[in-house]
Amino acid sequence: MPPESTSPVLEIRIDDLRGPEVAALLREHLDEMAQYSPPESRHALDLEGLRHPAVVFWTAWENGSLVGCAALKRLDDGHAEIKSMRTAVAHQRRGIAGRLLEHVIAEVRRRGFRR
Repeated sequence: MPPESTSPVLEIRIDDLRGPEVAALLREHLDEMAQYSPPESRHALDLEGLRHPAVVFWTAWENGSLVGCAALKRLDDGHAEIKSMRTAVAHQRRGIAGRLLEHVIAEVRRRGFRR
């Protein structure tokens, strides 16, 4: 008999970006981008940019804690761009980003984007 899984359940859901924990995670994301990327290479959206109607924003939660986020921005009928993928520092190297990416890719296909 295979061992029982003890890994916590990861809940990925659409988010309205109103929670303080979401703002803190996005601030962490933007601060790290500023630390490692030159200004001309930073294309991350701030809270208002992520609230645009062309953007869908998801958060990943584990046992009531925010552990990651990802967004998808519609560019036109056939094209979309992944934005603001981030795993909280305390939860990195556990596969959360991969699961978020799988979720976003499934949504890309479901919504009919080709690129």
